[in-house]
Amino acid sequence: MSSAMSPSAASTILRSYLTQLRLPTMAANCAAVAREAGASNLDYLAFLAVLCGQEVAQREQSQAARRLVQAQFPWPKTLDEFDFSAAPSVGCPLGVAAILQLASGAFVRAHENWLVLGGPGVGKTHLLCGVGRALCQQGFRVRFRSAAALVTELLVADKEHRLPRLLKQWRSIDLFIVDEVGYIPFSPAGAQLLFQFFADRHEVASVAISSNLEFGRFTEVFHDERMTAALLDRLTFKSTVMVMEGDSYRLKESLRRQAAG
Repeated sequence: MSSAMSPSAASTILRSYLTQLRLPTMAANCAAVAREAGASNLDYLAFLAVLCGQEVAQREQSQAARRLVQAQFPWPKTLDEFDFSAAPSVGCPLGVAAILQLASGAFVRAHENWLVLGGPGVGKTHLLCGVGRALCQQGFRVRFRSAAALVTELLVADKEHRLPRLLKQWRSIDLFIVDEVGYIPFSPAGAQLLFQFFADRHEVASVAISSNLEFGRFTEVFHDERMTAALLDRLTFKSTVMVMEGDSYRLKESLRRQAAG
């Protein structure tokens, strides 16, 4: 490039090069960053560092957005929106610290599990979604399924002779969230496939589960006592177990709105 080239021509050529190199954020921002660099007396390397930093930040933001879409959360619930004061069992300092530790992703890196037990309406799904979204922002791959939807998906895959391929594909997902285990009893075939799903991820990738049942009542869902015992042995191995107590948040909100009306 000639040293006599005008700034306008140099900017046009630079944008063209950056576009060819598939660096769209750098291409869009190079002229503005160059002006700011000139006004701040930044050298060439500092100018390039700022420009590259913007490209990296935009890519990270776009990738996080894609991970959130791929996770298929049912609601855009975040931890910031969770009312810890309405959930005494996790609202204490130790409980909040445990949730924040889970949101850091340490248990996912260690291929451990997270089990949340409690009655309906106490915030189990909100916590699962909130932690899951936080993990997506950090680069983890997450999937969310209700237990009923997951069993249906497994049954269809098994019928179409693609279950091994599907399970192998899901091993690349860092955290698989299975919500509402126990709300609907499964057929024996569905229960066996769900057991196979959990067994396939054991010490390979993490799962997070919510259930309205105590562990002693899991046979109501899985029917077979020996299979249930084997499943719980795998799920609780190196896991964090939380029991959420209290009244239904949804019920309390409904009563509050009725009283206000």
